[in-house]
Amino acid sequence: MRWIKGKSFVIALKYWTRSDMLQKAYLNPMERNMVFFELFAHNPTIVRVPVGNTLFDEGDEGGLMYVLTSGSADVVVNNRVVESLHNGSIVGEMGLVSPGPRSASVLATSDCEFVAIDEKRFQFLVQNTPFFAMQVMRVMAERLRAADRLLPAIEDI
Repeated sequence: MRWIKGKSFVIALKYWTRSDMLQKAYLNPMERNMVFFELFAHNPTIVRVPVGNTLFDEGDEGGLMYVLTSGSADVVVNNRVVESLHNGSIVGEMGLVSPGPRSASVLATSDCEFVAIDEKRFQFLVQNTPFFAMQVMRVMAERLRAADRLLPAIEDI
């Protein structure tokens, strides 16, 4: 493990060999989530959101991604819950990948703590931790599939 210091954070990264990465790719979702969560275990940028409050609202400008470290929250689009977040879930990644207004709100269903990830840190993690980049892409792909299931078939329109 190597410690890397930045201006506003200290992070511990594990260096994985190619065989380590292949093994981690075949972990079950819970195990993958725990390995992914390890990347954020030492980040002091914590955002606390009390139950009933929002982390951000649909339409807000997005500039940060968040990792839920404790509590639970719902992702809400047009007053409809589209996903429930739990320990290790990421949210707000679209705002870093493609800047623009938030496409959803995040409502705390219990007292929550999130780790905030800015663009500089996001770029660092993508470049230095391929596993992180793959997890973000998996989350985005899963959310796209879920959104597709919510849309009526073209024949039904």
